[in-house]
Amino acid sequence: MKLLYTDEVESSFKLEFFNMLVSAVFEKIGVDFDNECEISLLMTDDKSIRELNKDFRNIDKSTDVLSFPMEEETMLGDIAISLETAKRQSESADIHIEREVAFLFIHGVLHLLGYDHETDPESEKEMFDLQEEILKKLVDKGLVQ
Repeated sequence: MKLLYTDEVESSFKLEFFNMLVSAVFEKIGVDFDNECEISLLMTDDKSIRELNKDFRNIDKSTDVLSFPMEEETMLGDIAISLETAKRQSESADIHIEREVAFLFIHGVLHLLGYDHETDPESEKEMFDLQEEILKKLVDKGLVQ
C-alpha cells in the first residue's frame, strides 16, 4: 500500500500515522492489497474542502471528510480532510484532535473500499460500527489518543 500525503495546512500529522490507520482498516476487514495499491490523502482547510464539495458533489458547504473512490486497479481513490472542521468537532466532543482525524480517515478509507452509509440504515450501521471498532482497538492499544 502506498499513501500519497499532501498536507496543505501544516497539520503536524505524519505519514506514518495514516499508514498505521490504513493497515488497521485492512487488517480488520481482511483485505490484503499489494504494494502497488495507492490512496491519496489531502489534509486541507474549510475553504478548499468546500470547493471540492461544490465541484464534485454540488454541495456548497464545507465538510469534515470527502472520499472519491477510483475505478483504477491500483488507485483506490482520494480522501480530503478539513483540519479546521476536525478541530471544531474534536473540541465540541471533548476528544483529542488525533482521535477525530483518525476517525475521519478511517471513514474515508472505508468509503474507498465500497462501504456507504448513505444507501440504507443497515449499511450505515455496518459502516459506523466497523469504524468505531477499528478506532476503539487503536485507542485501547495506545496508538491513537
